[in-house]
Parts: sequence; C-alpha cells; structure tokens
Amino acid sequence: MKEIILATKNAHKVREIRAKLKKLKKTASARSVRILSLLDFPSMPDVKETGRTFFANASLKARAIHKLTSRPVLADDSGLSVASLRGEPGVRSARYAGENSTQKQLIAKLLKKMAGKRDRSAFFTTVMVYIDEKGRLSRSTGIVRGRILESPRGDNGFGYDPVFYYHPCRKTFAEMSEEEKNKVSHRARALTAILSQLR
Repeated sequence: MKEIILATKNAHKVREIRAKLKKLKKTASARSVRILSLLDFPSMPDVKETGRTFFANASLKARAIHKLTSRPVLADDSGLSVASLRGEPGVRSARYAGENSTQKQLIAKLLKKMAGKRDRSAFFTTVMVYIDEKGRLSRSTGIVRGRILESPRGDNGFGYDPVFYYHPCRKTFAEMSEEEKNKVSHRARALTAILSQLR
C-alpha cells in the first residue's frame, strides 16, 4: 500500500480528505492509498506559508516535507475570497484576524468588514500539490461559489463554514453533514481532480 503524507496538522482537513478517499475506494488510484499526516510525525517542523498564492504555499509545504522524508507528499492551501472585499481574506484566510486566530475571531472580523455590503458573493479555493517519490510535482484546483451570510448558521465544519452559504444545497457548509460537504466542497473537488496522480 502506498503511503502519502498529508502536509498538515489540521485534524479537520485530515478527516475530510480521508473521508473523501474512503468514498472513492472503488477507484484504483484511491484503493491502495493510505493517508498519513504531520500529526503522525510530531517532531516535524512547521512550514511557514510565505507565498503570495495558494499554489505557492501548497508547493512550499509539499517540497519541504518531501525533502525531509523522501516520501510522496500531498499538500494544499485553501482560502475564502470575497468579491466586495477585493478578494480578501484570500491566502491569509487562516490568519485574517491574526496569527492563531480562532474560528470565532475569523468570522467576527469578516462580518464586521462585510457590514453594509450588498454584494456578498464569495468563493472557496483549494490548490493541491502532489509530489511523488521522484520529486515530480502535479497540481489541481477546486473552487466552489456561494455567498456570505450576515450571521453564522450550523455547528459542523471549520473556518468560515458557518457563514458560507451554498445555494444548490440551501445550506451553509457548517449545516452540512461531512458526507454532504465532501460531495461539493472545494477541497473535495481538488482531491478528486488530483487522484489520477496518486499512483
């Protein structure tokens, strides 16, 4: 069985990706894959996200962990872009309210900046980068469009999920079950697109 290191210590991301792979076990590319993460390597150093794009940050993480382990690595960088805020919070989504921001702080800052905005359209982006044993790099992108609500709804998910309303499901991401979200999310779309590289 191929082991791939997911370059994150975010338990929510790990669970989402593992759940998506489990649903895709019928495909040959997913059937023989076991996902590890940096949670399995407690001594592994953090990789600073200093890039200006999602791809740059995902690449930084993937290359750094591959260099340290010589194993296949899957890394992603994700974020929320809001039209009326000229793309904010973008690549700074996780740090929008400062380093080590809590979900409550992130949402509070976003809603404060969105006060009075008529255009509440937004989209989530995930860029995934996969580096195989030989150091060859592949990438994929997943995007999902929605709008920002004026107040949070739902208790699931993480980050901005409680205020991101996805119209086709008539729910916020935080109101969806894990199974529902894994059918439509930006991360799920990026993972599905890159599965052909996991060989």
